[in-house]
Amino acid sequence: MLEGVTLTLGKYVVDPPVVLAPMAGITNVAFRSLCAEQGAGIYTCEMVMTRALIERNPKTTRMMAFGPDETPRSLQLYGVDPVTVRKSVELIAAENLADHIDMNFGCSVPKVTKKGGGAALPYKRRLFEQIVRAAVDAAAPSGIPVTIKMRIGIDDDLPTFIEAGRIAQDAGVSWVALHARTAAQRYSGTADWDAIGELKAALDVPVLGNGDIWEATDALRMMDATGCDGVVVGRGCLGRPWLFADLAAAFAARAAGREPSPADRVLPSLHEVARLMRRHAELLVGWYADAGIPPEEGVSLRPEKRRKISAEEHGCTDFRKHVAWYLKGFAIGSDTRRALAMVSSLSELDDLLGTLDDQPFPVQVLGQPRGRTNSPARVQLPDGWLDDPWDDTVPAGADLEHSGG
Repeated sequence: MLEGVTLTLGKYVVDPPVVLAPMAGITNVAFRSLCAEQGAGIYTCEMVMTRALIERNPKTTRMMAFGPDETPRSLQLYGVDPVTVRKSVELIAAENLADHIDMNFGCSVPKVTKKGGGAALPYKRRLFEQIVRAAVDAAAPSGIPVTIKMRIGIDDDLPTFIEAGRIAQDAGVSWVALHARTAAQRYSGTADWDAIGELKAALDVPVLGNGDIWEATDALRMMDATGCDGVVVGRGCLGRPWLFADLAAAFAARAAGREPSPADRVLPSLHEVARLMRRHAELLVGWYADAGIPPEEGVSLRPEKRRKISAEEHGCTDFRKHVAWYLKGFAIGSDTRRALAMVSSLSELDDLLGTLDDQPFPVQVLGQPRGRTNSPARVQLPDGWLDDPWDDTVPAGADLEHSGG
């Protein structure tokens, strides 16, 4: 941890001051468990929709699963209606479903923003305030801290982060995290760390920075440059759960009064990466088995062609999307890569991983972007959304779509 910096979340001390960003289809309990085995921090589950939570949608219920040793249990909520948000938080508190609630105001996916949610919402000042205050007030009696994550604004002409940060602070949030891009940027270009510094200077509550943290040293540079109190890591840990060990080592070095050295870095060989891949797949299989997912669910075939698949096949199928991230930069033949990305069982995965010759970590990929890298795009908004920033009308049907998370 940096000298003089102590990040807290309610009764929890966050040391190192690192948060795993929620990522749809990625940050399930298996991935969070794998990352937590590497180093401490706050590991947040996938975004959950408030309406789906209240309706007890089975998929949403599974997304809210936490490991037996997961502390604190960090849950991210998405909602557009203050009434629904309040009810969902009251339910979380009454049934002890989470220890921390993060509110999503940063999602730039069109199906979210066109309903007024995610990164579109902070533009509507009064509605934004009502939603944040509803969450904070509903969580307060149970002592559940509420935080928010947002972007700079809708686009370069419509920045909202300073005003939204102040509104959230006044409403009683524990911290504000800023992904230093606009919604229009999506995941393109370079994050504007200067905006994080501006927000830190404007607020009294802790500010966390997010954007372009590919290596542990990036986290330290961000905190040095902006004065922020912690970092949120997303795409940088895809296929690299050991990044959290790197982060822990880097913050420990700073706490000891020195700069991180090459010896502090975790640079696993291919065989070490293979062991992590196997562990990840094993955790996924266990999660699907514990969740009791119906045999046909998730099989995108016509009804007459559906077949029963086991928890093991579910887990291995889910694991496939991680293969390219794990193997990035390693010298592995295309046939082997393709086969690994098509595994259906742990024994098949074992056989393929067993064919890999060991090799050192490919340092040429260090610092390179991972995951989604798309182009800027116009943000899809509800009709007339920009007409009046003080209008607190909830868009029709905003909470009735995306059920299940």
